[in-house]
Amino acid sequence: MNNEPKILVADDHPLMIDGLKWALKNDLNLEITSQAMDGKQAYNLLKEQNFDIVTLDVEMPGMNGLEIARRIVEEKINTKIVFLTMYNDEDIFNEAMELGAYGFLLKENAVEDIIDCVKAVNRGEYYLSPEISKYLVKRQNKLKKLNRTEYTISDLTKTERLILKFISEEKTTKEIAEKQFISKKTVENHRANISKKLNLHGAHSLVKFAISNRILL
Repeated sequence: MNNEPKILVADDHPLMIDGLKWALKNDLNLEITSQAMDGKQAYNLLKEQNFDIVTLDVEMPGMNGLEIARRIVEEKINTKIVFLTMYNDEDIFNEAMELGAYGFLLKENAVEDIIDCVKAVNRGEYYLSPEISKYLVKRQNKLKKLNRTEYTISDLTKTERLILKFISEEKTTKEIAEKQFISKKTVENHRANISKKLNLHGAHSLVKFAISNRILL
C-alpha cells in the first residue's frame, strides 16, 4: 500500500485487535503501528505520537471512544477517526459524525470491513459499514429538508453556528461566555441574532431548535 499510514488501534478485546492486525497484514501487508487496551492509554499515545488513523472502540474502560474523539477535536490532534462498535445505534452514529469521524464500523463485520475502510480513509474519503448507511441517508435528508426552509442554519456566521452548537449541548449563557472568553452580554446578542435569522420566537424556541438539529451542527 502506497504511503502506508501509521495506525493506532484502541480496543479492550484482544481478539478484535488480533483480527484487525491479521486482516491488515494479510490483505494490505500493513502493520498496525500501536495498540491500546483502554481509553486512557489510547489518549496518551495520541498525545505522544503522530498517527494517520486511529480506530476507537466506542466502549472502553478508562475513557470511551467518543470521549477520546472529543479531546482529539478540542486539542486539534491531527488524526482521522474510525469508530468501532457492536451497537447498530443511530444516536451513536450521529454523535460520531458530529465529531468528524471518517469511518464507522460494526464490530460484527469489522475484520472484513477494515481493509476497505483503511484504503478509503487513507485517501481522505469516508467509509461506513453497509448496515449503517440508512442513518447517513436520514441525516442527509434532514439537512436537505432544513435547507429548503426560508431560514436555515447556513444563514448563520461561523461564530453563530458555534454558539448554536453550545446551546444544543444545553450549555448556559454563562458557560458559553466562559468557554469562549467573551461576555455574557455578547452571548446574549448572538442568541438574539440567531433567533432573528431563524425566525424563532418564544423563551425556549432557540433551545428546542438547537437540540432537535444537533446532528447538523
